[in-house]
Order: sequence, then structure tokens, then C-alpha cells
Amino acid sequence: MITRLAKAGLAAALSVTTLVAGATAATAATATPTDTPGPSAQHVTVSLNGYLPRTAPPGPGQFSVGWTSAGTADLTGPTHITLDLPQGLTTDGAMFYSTPYDYTFTETVSPDGRHLDAVLVGSRRVGFSEFMKLKVYGDPSKASGQLVATIGNPNDTDPTGHVAIATLDGSTPAPVVPDAPSVTGLDTATGPGAGGTPVTVSGGNLAHGMVLVGGVPAPGSCTDTACTVTTPGGSGSAPVSVVTPGGTAAAPAAFDYTGAAPPAPPAPTVTYLGPAAGPVAGGTSVSIAGRNLTYGAVRFGGVPADRVSCGPQYCTAYAPPVGGPGPVDVTVTTAGGTSAPMTFTYTA
Repeated sequence: MITRLAKAGLAAALSVTTLVAGATAATAATATPTDTPGPSAQHVTVSLNGYLPRTAPPGPGQFSVGWTSAGTADLTGPTHITLDLPQGLTTDGAMFYSTPYDYTFTETVSPDGRHLDAVLVGSRRVGFSEFMKLKVYGDPSKASGQLVATIGNPNDTDPTGHVAIATLDGSTPAPVVPDAPSVTGLDTATGPGAGGTPVTVSGGNLAHGMVLVGGVPAPGSCTDTACTVTTPGGSGSAPVSVVTPGGTAAAPAAFDYTGAAPPAPPAPTVTYLGPAAGPVAGGTSVSIAGRNLTYGAVRFGGVPADRVSCGPQYCTAYAPPVGGPGPVDVTVTTAGGTSAPMTFTYTA
């Protein structure tokens, strides 16, 4: 179950928080990576802030893992966020809430409570900051290791700012720039269109990875040398890749779906569009509400909208420019079909 919390601004650079057991982390230092590759138009950075559990008076610690779209273009595609806790500390899950609700967010916690894995799907504007918040349990005096947060996105080719570390002893860790991943093969390359096929993806530097099959995140987990996942539903020949904090690596072979494709999702419906008018030059920010809108493509008079982001019941988009004033149909199209049109009027 996904829980939610109010959004707040976060530092745009990689933050490294140093902690003393039982104390509040009041400051965060900006880490400057020692190796800076070429910039990425779509770039995202991660930060980690909070305090450890207390023994007197007893109580859980609290951390926030934040991320900021820091490139020159809107961040698109699935963004993968992880948090690993040291031996002796656990969590029961994260709270995430951000408005508008033009995204999907899923998160899982490992059975031992030490690894949290989350995926956010939705376009994020340049400079937009969000965070998830979680409680941490245990006795810091008996714990060993570090808290490590990572982030990765298939459209982000710059690995800097993708790792944030908090220590238990108050020391300042060196900045981390992860090595690029590599994929050598799949142990299974075919499976039914309904999905559900176990697949092991082999390679190197795959820790904290997210496997995409046909661009769709596949549930599972990764070690440094292998990812074990379950395929989502699909059809045809689907490329396979692994997205890590160090970059994205494509598998040498695709996964071939056999048999019938999975049933199409329910058709999208739109119940609200606002504002309902804007200039012919385009650029009007429009909100669209309805149902079954996830992964939607928005069109104004058949022209794709700009900066589209859709969640299950809400989309944001910018009206594209058109040739002249007058009303046009606005639709949302998903794998389930196309919604009945709403009207947007372009003004001179």
C-alpha cells in the first residue's frame, strides 16, 4: 500500500548527511564528484537527510530520500529510487505525496526490512523536487554500516549525483560516482504475452538496478552480477535493459513474447479539462481529470501536447501551438483506447 506525505523543496545537488547515533542530522554537505562526464539533458540527483532512532527517550528515526530534476529538459520515463539500511536498522516502508497527481508511484520493502525499492513514472519539470519519507527502527549503537540512497533513470546519462550516503559515526564519506553497468545475457528469452516469466539478467555493476522489458519496469531485485525479475505482460520482441545509478545497459538479445498479448486495460475516460481556452501560440498549462489515464498521450486537435505527465486519474499537459483560433478536441490515448473528446478553444 502506498502512503503519502506533503512535498517540500530539496537541494538540487547530491547531499551527504553525516550522523551521530541518537542525534538529529541538522546539516547537509554538498558532495562534488571527482569524475564529471558530459552533461545529460535529462538529469536527476538524490539526497538523504534525517536522524537515527533514539534510545532515550525511545523512538524511531526518520529519513527523507529526495530527488530533483536537475538537467536542462524535463525528466521522463521511470525513475528508480532505492534505500539500503545498515545491519541492525529496518524500515516498514515509505510515505510519498506530491501534487498534482500526474504520476504513478510503487514501492516495496525487502522481507528483512533493510532494502526499499521505489519506481516513479511521470514527467518531472526541470528544478522540480520531491521526496519520500520513512521511519527507521533499531538501536544505532548496535548497527554497523551506512545508509545508502541511489537513483537512476534510463534517460539520464550523467552518473554524478546518483548516490547519497549517511554514516553512523559522523564521518564524511567520499563522493561516489558508480561504474557503468554491463549486461551479458538472459537465461530465458521467451515467455507468454500475459507475463509472469522468471528471468535472470546477468552482467556486471548491476546493484541497485531496475530491469526494463519493452520499456516497462519488471518487478524483482538486482545484485552486482545478476537481476532476477518477472516479466510484465507484452507482445512481440521486447528490448531488455538494466538501469542503474551508473547508467543504462542493453541486453544483447530481446525477450520474445509468445501467444496472446495480455488483455487491454480499461479505456480512459475524461471528466474535466481546465482551463478550457488559451492562445493559438500554445503554452497553456492544462489539467485533465478522469480515470484509467496512466501512460496517457494527450492530443489537442490531433497534435501531441507538450510536457505530458499522467497518473491513474490525472494528467498535466501544455497546449501545443495551432494554426488559428477556434475549438479543438482534446483526447487521452492509452493502451486501452482513446477517451471521448473534451473541447479546448484557441483564442487569437
